[in-house]
Amino acid sequence: MRRRGKRPLTRRGFLDASSDPEQVAAWWSRTPNANIGIPTGAPSGVVVVDVDVHGPHDGRAAYQRATDAGLVDGAGLLARTPTGGTHVYFPATPGKEQRSWQAADVGVDFRGDGGYIIAPPSRRIIDGNVRLYEVADIAAHSVGTVDAGRLRDFLDPRPVAPPRAEGTSVAVDGKRLAAWVAGRGEGERNRGLFWAACRLAENGVSATDALDALGAAAQSAGLGDREITTTVRSAYRATQPASEVTPGGRSQSAGRWFGRAESPPSAALGRAGL
Repeated sequence: MRRRGKRPLTRRGFLDASSDPEQVAAWWSRTPNANIGIPTGAPSGVVVVDVDVHGPHDGRAAYQRATDAGLVDGAGLLARTPTGGTHVYFPATPGKEQRSWQAADVGVDFRGDGGYIIAPPSRRIIDGNVRLYEVADIAAHSVGTVDAGRLRDFLDPRPVAPPRAEGTSVAVDGKRLAAWVAGRGEGERNRGLFWAACRLAENGVSATDALDALGAAAQSAGLGDREITTTVRSAYRATQPASEVTPGGRSQSAGRWFGRAESPPSAALGRAGL
């Protein structure tokens, strides 16, 4: 990591991480004041629950709820972050992939496979002052793994779109999903839109109707028209069987907007109130 920063010094970031003593020694000799980054998940054997205290979000209340529910009992190490938050370290679950995720609305993130963490005694400059990542506590008892999926569902429950009855308007299925998408914060918006679009696709809603149902909500969350179109299209490609795509690359159920046009579907988005 760059000195007093979070940006990796190597070209591929945490993907360049190494446990080879000679490589690590070479890095330290070249940049002795660099911060320490650790890839989380299987590469290092540790995962981290990141309790954020920054801006409008304070994850301490949500983490306390998870503690009371017995979901984070096996922590092995706690580290204070420069912004006043906490990194809670757990051993990775052997043989099970646990991907990184963010629950931005409640101020808690999970750093697992595909992520990395800044470790003590790294430091950052906050408001002109040098502040440290510091070890706050080390478990005196046996540690255990954390069920990241269960923790996420507890902190940030995702709505379930019920199967659509014949003749029912898309608004019946899409209303709750749209409200949930509108509430996604930065770092959650694309994933939330993709997940919601997949649910509509699975319930037989056409791609055009899904765009109508979710477009305005996604825009209010901060996504642009082109990004919305691309994400919904990706969801339908991931959900629909390959047999539903014609040789010309056009999905039969997606309608006119699902082709190769570069511009977003302004007419369809217009019907959604964008």
